[in-house]
Amino acid sequence: DLEKEQLKTLKKVIKRFENGLPLKDLAQVIEILNLCAEKINEQEAFTEPLCELIKLCGLPFQKKKFSDEVSYSMAASKSIAQLGYLMRVPSSQVRIQICKCVVSFYRSEPPRKLLSGYQPTSANYKIQMAELGGLAETLVLSLALVENQLTEKLWVLKALQHLSSSGINCRLMMKAQAASRLCLYLNGVDPSGQLVFRSSEILWKLLENTSKEEVVNQLSSLECVHALKEVFVELLMHGFRHYDRQLRNDLLVIATLLAENPAAPMIESGFAKLLIVLATFTEVKIPNPLVKGLKLTYSYEDFELKKLLFNVIGVLSKDPGTVQLSLFLFVLTLQLLSENDVMPALLYYVKTNQKPGFHNWSAAQYEELQLHAIAILASVAPLLLDKYLSCQANTLLLVFLEWCIGQDPFFGQGNSFHGTGGRGNKLAQMRYSLRVLRSVVSLYDDAVNLNLCDQGAISQLLDILKYAANKSKEKEDAILLEIEADILFLLSALCEDDLHRKELFSYEGVDILIPFIQMDPKKSCVIGCYIAEDYFLEKQGIFLLLDLLALKQKNLYNIILGVLVEFCDNPKTTSHISTWRGEKDQTAANLLIQLWRQEELELGVKRDRYGRIVDMKRPIASSFQKQQEVIPVPANCASFAIMEISENIRAKLYALLCKLGFENLPGLSAKDLVTLAIIRRYIDFKVGEVWSELCAELKEEFRPVASDEEALKVISELSEDTGRMIAALQTEVLESQNRQEIQEEEKTYTKIQATHKQREMVNKSWENFLTRTSNYEALKKAKRLQEKSVEASRSKSKTQNGAAHSTDIKGLGTTV
Repeated sequence: DLEKEQLKTLKKVIKRFENGLPLKDLAQVIEILNLCAEKINEQEAFTEPLCELIKLCGLPFQKKKFSDEVSYSMAASKSIAQLGYLMRVPSSQVRIQICKCVVSFYRSEPPRKLLSGYQPTSANYKIQMAELGGLAETLVLSLALVENQLTEKLWVLKALQHLSSSGINCRLMMKAQAASRLCLYLNGVDPSGQLVFRSSEILWKLLENTSKEEVVNQLSSLECVHALKEVFVELLMHGFRHYDRQLRNDLLVIATLLAENPAAPMIESGFAKLLIVLATFTEVKIPNPLVKGLKLTYSYEDFELKKLLFNVIGVLSKDPGTVQLSLFLFVLTLQLLSENDVMPALLYYVKTNQKPGFHNWSAAQYEELQLHAIAILASVAPLLLDKYLSCQANTLLLVFLEWCIGQDPFFGQGNSFHGTGGRGNKLAQMRYSLRVLRSVVSLYDDAVNLNLCDQGAISQLLDILKYAANKSKEKEDAILLEIEADILFLLSALCEDDLHRKELFSYEGVDILIPFIQMDPKKSCVIGCYIAEDYFLEKQGIFLLLDLLALKQKNLYNIILGVLVEFCDNPKTTSHISTWRGEKDQTAANLLIQLWRQEELELGVKRDRYGRIVDMKRPIASSFQKQQEVIPVPANCASFAIMEISENIRAKLYALLCKLGFENLPGLSAKDLVTLAIIRRYIDFKVGEVWSELCAELKEEFRPVASDEEALKVISELSEDTGRMIAALQTEVLESQNRQEIQEEEKTYTKIQATHKQREMVNKSWENFLTRTSNYEALKKAKRLQEKSVEASRSKSKTQNGAAHSTDIKGLGTTV
């Protein structure tokens, strides 16, 4: 009769706590739950009370004081964690009740009647305790127990769906490999469709609330990819409801994330091929068994599907890196792209928008698909050059660009990511078409570039550049700036190393190029063709380049200095550089020397406060260069001293100053002359650095013979002597400047002295005047002195036969 008494007692307990369990009694109630779970194996009669007790756990806990929630948090979290452990009980009724209890945490309703002296805990209390107790991880692990029971499995997924709204729970679920477990259940038998819906919903929450990379890694097994592929195909071929199509698209986004991971077996599973075929089967009418019987409608969900499939092609076109296995898979991907006519399918959209809509797409939808296809083409075209040329892609793009600047009425919708800035115009189409050309031209493939030039691309690009420049005058726009930059790059790449193409560019191109240099420097199509160079000089192009250089924008230094050095091969250039004057009458030589000092400061080259050499052995070595250890390298590899030349602008500055000459440069101060002395011997110092490296490398591995050691010593001393000689020259320049400054100071001091003396005389004269006007005796004395002075100034010899005139003015009362 003991079991009957126990069941009777359980009923009393359930009746007592029918409005909620007090926090202080939780530990004992959980102990009772565990005892009931043990009894179920022997007596099924305990199933019902156990379910009733679990149901009570779904009601809000009861507290006496506000502090009880914190005081009993450990007991509460353990009790909720224990619910997850009770999933081990082999009873469908118990398991479903546990899941219902968890779901009730998120739909808690206030009890009808409160225990006397108690009040319910806060609405989120149980949710927080579930996080603290790790319930989500336990429920994920319990999926293995209900693998073959659909109803129980769906209830567990429903509970996990609610728990996955929390980032903490999602991280706990990931510890239990939730992503891979859920993915494997996707293609399970379920007439209701809830299995796929709830599993995909949880996967999305995991992607949103945890590390995307970790989720993708868990889904990257062959079994998971197969399961994802099968359920996607099922929804694609047999899902006719609006809900089915949405779910299909959600799974395709997850598949796209997997495609971004080189480790995911997208090719091995056949999923990649299926997605590529799906992306192109409406544009390329080639029968394929993979899509036999498939018909897409023109609903919004199918429109989204089409865009997602284009996106997958873009993802698959990305180079995975240099890992050997990844490269092998990448080659297989390229083969899939080529065999399934991705190139003609994408080029299908490179045509004028002649109709309001296309097939049954609206005008806005077609435009969005068109722009998306051309954007993907920029990624695919460089990988499939043979297909690109065989499809006459250059011709299609040039015709399309001609339409972009034409007068045909067209009103772009501009209501998508790729359509940004294209509302009411064709700029979006122009922007992405030029991106495609840039992607293939940047490969410097002779066949592609020759094909473009033979079709008059240079002239057409100049027309588009002129069109974009005129549009820019109306309104500054980032898209127009990108278009202009791409065209300038295309012209530069096409004209490089080809004199005939530069001549085609020539006058019209230079006229367009000059205003752009006034705004922003770009690669030149001019250098190497004297006709274009002379016209560029005539248009004061060198002055504009130096004006830009004087702005001291560090990211522009290499480009501008490189262009100036190249231009110096034209003998007319140096006179233009010498003539240039900047702000405050700054000369080009002064600007170049300033840039040298700035560069050395950033490189950490040692100089004293006057700019003189400090380290005689390595006068121009940077701080980083001095920290490098001696590393023996093969003869065909450049040493650090040589590589360092290309990593800063000093070599270009030296080359320019060599062209200008180091003598009689205008506008230089003593400080500039001190720096100029170093620049003048740049090559000598660089040779010394190379010899220094050579000596160090030899001593690392060999011991030179006496004669060689003596020669190396002489060479090292020669370099050091050069450093000392330059340092002495610098000191002489500074001393000369100091002497000149002292002389200038003395002259200035003499002038100041004379000024002070004159001022004293004026002051004394004024004082005498005041004395005479205020003191009569002083006035009489002054009068006598004046008369005496007049008398003394007269000639002593009497004038013969001449009249004598008095110099006094009668009645005069002043000595002024």
